[in-house]
Amino acid sequence: MPKKPALPIEFNDDMPYEEAIAQLEQLIARMESGQLSLEDTLKAYQEGAALLKHCQAVLQKVEHQVKVFQAAP
Repeated sequence: MPKKPALPIEFNDDMPYEEAIAQLEQLIARMESGQLSLEDTLKAYQEGAALLKHCQAVLQKVEHQVKVFQAAP
């Protein structure tokens, strides 16, 4: 069975959190399947790290907004 390449991630800073999480989940599933070559696994890991960083930034932004709303009189 031929090895499948990593999923192409079309990443941008405006990507919605839910879309980034869905892409990250797909990427993890592909990595766990064992169908990727070592090179593709490394590329997938790098893409996953970028998606994770984006998700963390979105969550931090939302957390800040919640704190601002809670502090408002």
